[in-house]
Amino acid sequence: MAQTFTENIMSRTFIAGAAAAILALGGSLVAQQSELNYSAVDLLKTPKDVYVGEVAGVGADSKGQIFVYTRTGHPYATIGDNRTFSHGGSRLFVFDRSGNFVREWGQDVYGFNAAIGLRVDPQDNVWTIDVAANQVVKFNADGSIGLVLGRKPEAIGVRPNAPLGGGGGGVVTAAPGGQFIAGGAGAAPGGGGGQGGGRAPGSGIPGSGFSRPTDVAWDKAGNIYVADGIGTNDRVAKFDKDGKFISHWGSTGKGPGQFDGVKAIAISNAGDVYVADAGNKRIQVFDAEGKFKSEFGNIGSPLTMCMTKGATQYLYISHAGDEDGMEDAAIYKTTLDGKVVGKFGSAGKQIKEFGLANSIDCRNENELLVGEMTNWRVQRVSLK
Repeated sequence: MAQTFTENIMSRTFIAGAAAAILALGGSLVAQQSELNYSAVDLLKTPKDVYVGEVAGVGADSKGQIFVYTRTGHPYATIGDNRTFSHGGSRLFVFDRSGNFVREWGQDVYGFNAAIGLRVDPQDNVWTIDVAANQVVKFNADGSIGLVLGRKPEAIGVRPNAPLGGGGGGVVTAAPGGQFIAGGAGAAPGGGGGQGGGRAPGSGIPGSGFSRPTDVAWDKAGNIYVADGIGTNDRVAKFDKDGKFISHWGSTGKGPGQFDGVKAIAISNAGDVYVADAGNKRIQVFDAEGKFKSEFGNIGSPLTMCMTKGATQYLYISHAGDEDGMEDAAIYKTTLDGKVVGKFGSAGKQIKEFGLANSIDCRNENELLVGEMTNWRVQRVSLK
């Protein structure tokens, strides 16, 4: 069962006490994590009547174009014969490499309700992940839609504790930022993650019946891996390049191959699958078939992560220790075996500070794009 936010606070209090004890003995894990030098700028420039809201996802393509999936829009619902169709809670903006507004993609797309993530694949296709529509949408490089994974629920609750219907089930809580803080999923058992049919809690059902998915990644063969998610499912789902379901793994828990909120996913050059297990405050590593290989912690509560390109790869992992990201935040740089190279940043609203950094693009190892939920912006971070 997912921890409540109060339980997370209690856990952090215990950890803080333990850290104080370590300091008293003359040792400190934190002291071993060097502070990285960096600069940052507030990047995006929009026309007078275009606004960026909570930035759920940001990414750049090979030409330097910047894509921002943001909770900005005019949500509305229409009633069909037996379903309620919700639209318009988020928008997908395109900017040039300098942050100047260029255009908008996907106006009134059916799957745009509550943005949670965005990734750009090696072929410059743009993928949006929507936590309310339960859908992952692939946009081709020309802005047309190339693939849709998942299905919108029969109805989407808009009040705290209103039940979701359809794919995934679960309960919507009032947690800020789309209910993605570690242990904050708060979803009731049942729906896609229940124990029906002998399935373990959180294991979901084969296919794209997502429950609040959060991220997407690809291997060298083009296979698609979906982090699913922060609702009633705690699994990774694998599809081929055309969207045909292959396999899935994971369930709710604390053991190897179990998760408490699958928040982000990345795949190394070697084909290993890295999964941010937010509630358990760790990164788990699997092979392409879902076999557990290793895990590491000491990176806080991971909201998102990004893996660099090149022969020597690194992970950048965003941490927030409170549900608004305004008390405890940092971005860690680690090797793929979990060694912390350094960290930078703190919680706050000024430049070089972060408020729920929910998306990182690290196409360039020393120049990152960081999208923030509570600060409504994208910072370009340059590491020195």
